[in-house]
Amino acid sequence: MNSERGALALVGSGEYLIQMQEIESDLLQRAISKGKSNTYIQIPTGAGLESADRIEFWKERGAAQAKRIGAQCRFLPILSREDAFKEEYISEISNAGLIYFSGGDPGYITEVFNQTPLWEKIRSEFNSGTSLAGCSAGAMAFGSKIVGIRKSHAQSGLGLISNIEVIPHYDKFLGWVPDRIASIALRSDEGAYLIGIDEDTALVLTDTWQVQGRAKVHVLRGLENSPHTFTSGEEIALVQNFT
Repeated sequence: MNSERGALALVGSGEYLIQMQEIESDLLQRAISKGKSNTYIQIPTGAGLESADRIEFWKERGAAQAKRIGAQCRFLPILSREDAFKEEYISEISNAGLIYFSGGDPGYITEVFNQTPLWEKIRSEFNSGTSLAGCSAGAMAFGSKIVGIRKSHAQSGLGLISNIEVIPHYDKFLGWVPDRIASIALRSDEGAYLIGIDEDTALVLTDTWQVQGRAKVHVLRGLENSPHTFTSGEEIALVQNFT
């Protein structure tokens, strides 16, 4: 791993909740140790097509978590593609400790951010030590391909980690739509890891990939022994391709 790069968290669910506080605090502290500021950036774009009340919900939940952690919270209402070109938001990202994409619609996150100055700035900060997290839709959007859970077809993602495809809320979705999960595994790209992440659980990359949180991570495709389940605290030998 690039020693300058920040930590990366792919989260199954639970952004900004008390049960995820330790994980989010550690992400922030790792960035601070690399010279980044004690700043917690919330990006609610996944909910950009939802109501103003939902946007306010995410704002309040993130602010409460930042207060518990003892960080300065910055909420960036990037709700349209035009917002991803605004200098005021690009400058807010500079030297951030943690940038967190919350849940919603992963395809809309890609539509808003793909090939924009703001996304390039986020990647630059991540490559220089800022921690980056995506929960549910946020985690899905970081790959090159967004697997179709609620929709029958796959969509393009932002391609930050080109060889990882994420199924969030895995323990819940497996109970709701087991046939859809099986079909996703069959359709996933050859050579890509297909990873199911349970609720209140994260797959975190620092020097290695490690499962953190209350439940499990399932590598459904890509390892020699796939499908294989890993519990909290276990490391997973994935070879990530950053673009």
